[in-house]
Amino acid sequence: MKSLFLGILLFTIGQTAVWFQTNGQFISPWMKNNPMVMAFLGVPISFAYIFATAYVVEYYEGDLWPSRLIGFAAGIVSFSFLTYMYMGEGLSLKTLITLILAIIIVLIQVFYK
Repeated sequence: MKSLFLGILLFTIGQTAVWFQTNGQFISPWMKNNPMVMAFLGVPISFAYIFATAYVVEYYEGDLWPSRLIGFAAGIVSFSFLTYMYMGEGLSLKTLITLILAIIIVLIQVFYK
């Protein structure tokens, strides 16, 4: 269970970092004026994804699909939260349903082994 938790945590950190890497230009003049610095953040972000995938695949005894679905769901959840917090974009019914489905995907992956 420790490897699953670490994988989910690293996917969430990676997805959060990518959100700031790509959308920071809309909330910070510094990020907008320094795209090369923001692009170089891709290296540590990639390590987060590599290790997250390794941990989740280890937990699922070599199965790769759960890592993809958990990474996707972590991205949907973090994107929804950060976009609301920093951009003020609320959740439409369509987005809310998508967010609920993402959470269901993670729950299925975690509890249906």
